[in-house]
Amino acid sequence: MIEKTEKWARMRMRFVALLFIAVFAVTAGRALYLQVFQKDKLVKIAERQHNRIVPLTPGRGAIYDRNSAPLAVSIEMDSCYAETRNMENIPEGAAKLAPLLGMSVPELEGKLKAAKNFVWLARRLPPEQAKKIKDLDLDGIGFAKESKRFYPNSEVASHVVGFTGVDPGGLEGIEKKYDSTILGNTGYLVTERDALGRDIDLKKGGEAKAGSKGSNVVLTLDKNIQYITEKELAKAVEKNGAKAGIAIVMEPDTGRVLAMANYPTFNPNSYFKYGPGALRNRAISDSFEPGSTFKVLLVSAALESKVIRPGDLFNCEGGSYSMSGRTIHDTHHYGTLNVGQILKYSSNIGAAKIGTRLGPERLYQALSSFGIGQKSDIDLPGEAGGMLRAQTKWYPIDLATISFGQGVTATALQITAAVSAVANGGNLMKPYLVDRLTNDDGEVLQQFGPQVKRRVISESTARTVARMLEGVVDEGGTGTAAAVDGYTVAGKTGTAQKVDPATHGYSARKRTASFVGFVPVDKPKLTILVVVDEPTTSPYGGIVAAPAFSAIAQQSLCYLKVPPVKSVKKKAEPVLAAKNEPTPVPAAAEGGIVEGSDATGAMPDFRGMSMRQVLRIMERRGLNVKLQGSGRAIEQHPSPGAPINTQEEVWVRFVPSA
Repeated sequence: MIEKTEKWARMRMRFVALLFIAVFAVTAGRALYLQVFQKDKLVKIAERQHNRIVPLTPGRGAIYDRNSAPLAVSIEMDSCYAETRNMENIPEGAAKLAPLLGMSVPELEGKLKAAKNFVWLARRLPPEQAKKIKDLDLDGIGFAKESKRFYPNSEVASHVVGFTGVDPGGLEGIEKKYDSTILGNTGYLVTERDALGRDIDLKKGGEAKAGSKGSNVVLTLDKNIQYITEKELAKAVEKNGAKAGIAIVMEPDTGRVLAMANYPTFNPNSYFKYGPGALRNRAISDSFEPGSTFKVLLVSAALESKVIRPGDLFNCEGGSYSMSGRTIHDTHHYGTLNVGQILKYSSNIGAAKIGTRLGPERLYQALSSFGIGQKSDIDLPGEAGGMLRAQTKWYPIDLATISFGQGVTATALQITAAVSAVANGGNLMKPYLVDRLTNDDGEVLQQFGPQVKRRVISESTARTVARMLEGVVDEGGTGTAAAVDGYTVAGKTGTAQKVDPATHGYSARKRTASFVGFVPVDKPKLTILVVVDEPTTSPYGGIVAAPAFSAIAQQSLCYLKVPPVKSVKKKAEPVLAAKNEPTPVPAAAEGGIVEGSDATGAMPDFRGMSMRQVLRIMERRGLNVKLQGSGRAIEQHPSPGAPINTQEEVWVRFVPSA
């Protein structure tokens, strides 16, 4: 009996021992699994529980013009934070900090006391403000480097470059279109938390990970041509008491946009101070009735379709013509005009009769081929497509009115691209603003280039239209003020009525005045469009917009070192003279390179000259001259031909040649 009892006790002891061994083995296995195989995963979970991630503003890549001049850059600035658990005396600290942060003491003290531990006090402080706070040497107050967007040229190209918000995501322009490309990776700070989730202290090292910049964007814009364009557009708008203005400079052979200007403009460093009207890029977002600039497309289409020849005659009915129950008027009482004269004198009646020969279907197809009524797909957000109704929805009078640019809308960019097709020999190019994407080492990540969308007219038609458009700028044409001394110019004036939103009819007073053209005619380097919205001095594009075209072209060609033609002769009048021609309007004073002028008391025209040439003439004239910049002269005071005396200070502004 005793032996059985002892045997049973030994069995129970062995069972308990085995049970302990099994439990120990399972526990050890589990510990091995967690501490060895699951180590990395569990460490991350623990860090998430004990650490708090404070994101820092990521850096953005830079935006440059085509010559690598910076248009938008990111600069590192100090952001100030507080760790309240490390502050010995919060009220005392708040009293010292509040004046430097622009806050009241009670407001700052309340903010500090409400924080668990970590709290931002001010983001991206100016260097002098950050230094004053650092000099206080307060416990619990720290700084982290964050990125801030800065636009070194202020208003220059602001509508193209755009701006960023506090996020700092892009809100307009290239900043928005290429936001994902420009925006870098976010950096962060790490703070430790206790079991209740309260911040304990900033981890040693502070900035756990610095943010990285995104890619750089190199534009087709030329900062100097952009400045010239903005300056002359502002002059035109202000001089004529206008509401707004648009100007575009494009390379006709490639579609590269060299300048895109709007007025009014804004400073992207303080965009929040401006209203929506100033921030809008009117060059792509506003469509308007183009008026007589549309006659360029009409005549191109009619010649290409062979429904007219350059020498065909059209009776312009003495300036008044009834059609489809409406009466079409010309500014002057014209008689018989050929096609070239219809463009030169901008006859609406002549255009309507050419449109009748072409017909609604062919006119619609031609305008669509030129890109009217369609977005150009330029690399900017917010582009409008304009309005070109299908010919099946045209009223009887629409064929006539669309022929001279009423009853249809287009953007400034669409008109510039369409006229560039005439300039380059008949190809519609895709306009573009971004040339390439690069990294900080200058390595090209992606390259963009010219794209031909389609051929719209033949080379022979383009040459014929270009020669006709030269007549517009010749004596007696509507665009004499667009002439550029030393260069041949082809262009067209435009004046269009605006719709009155109250009456839904055409306004009796509001007009859009424009001029579009290219220069030089034989080998065009630039297509330029100037639009002045609601001028109060004159409604005519030849008076309001043409002088700005001339000034932009003159200065830009000098800057680009395009050699002038030594003698630009005025072409003879078209073969058949018009009956009842208007008295020719004298051309506006033309600029140019006038080296060594001897006119006593008159300011020479220095535009395009080198600094040495300017100094030589000034020294001979005994004038006090102030030279600004280097390169070629683009701006001066007094203006060419203005009276001066030997005691008057004269300044000349230079920019580097392209």
